[in-house]
Amino acid sequence: MNTKGILAVAAVAIVAVAGGIGAGHWLRHGDTTPATAAGAPQTGPAQANAVEALLDSTMMHDADGKPKSLAAFKGQTVVVNFWASWCGPCVEEMPTLAQLNDEYSKKGVKFIGIGVDSEKNVKAFLQKVPVDYPVYVSGFGGADLARNFGNTAGALPFTVVIDANGAVRSTKLGQIQPAELKKTLDSL
Repeated sequence: MNTKGILAVAAVAIVAVAGGIGAGHWLRHGDTTPATAAGAPQTGPAQANAVEALLDSTMMHDADGKPKSLAAFKGQTVVVNFWASWCGPCVEEMPTLAQLNDEYSKKGVKFIGIGVDSEKNVKAFLQKVPVDYPVYVSGFGGADLARNFGNTAGALPFTVVIDANGAVRSTKLGQIQPAELKKTLDSL
């Protein structure tokens, strides 16, 4: 291999290592953007359109392939968790989300899982790890819905809290921090 070829391979290797370090940091620490103050709505046309697009989405179905609408959640406080069965951090946070669902369902808060995955994978996952809140399958179209809320990386897990008025109260890229999520929910 000539000198140019060696330099090209070295450059590709450096970029790959830097990308791996960045991805590892993101996976360990999640979103590094500043958190919104608990309870402070993230208002604006983009956020309102994102909520509308989510709740009016016609692409959702359950793990058995039956079409489902999220319109029934309009006017309610909703925690929406975008996840996938192949996403390690998503799988790790599922028991915590289920526990928080148990705690906050008594207060009228609804939890929803949106699997950015295939029906087959979601169904198999739910047979192994049952959760007591509704889980819908969006396929990879769910990544577009998450992008509407500011998840420009399209990464998972991604969690959105929407209040009863349809205002986005918080978003979290990466695993949830239970104390942060509780603070937001308690402020509602």
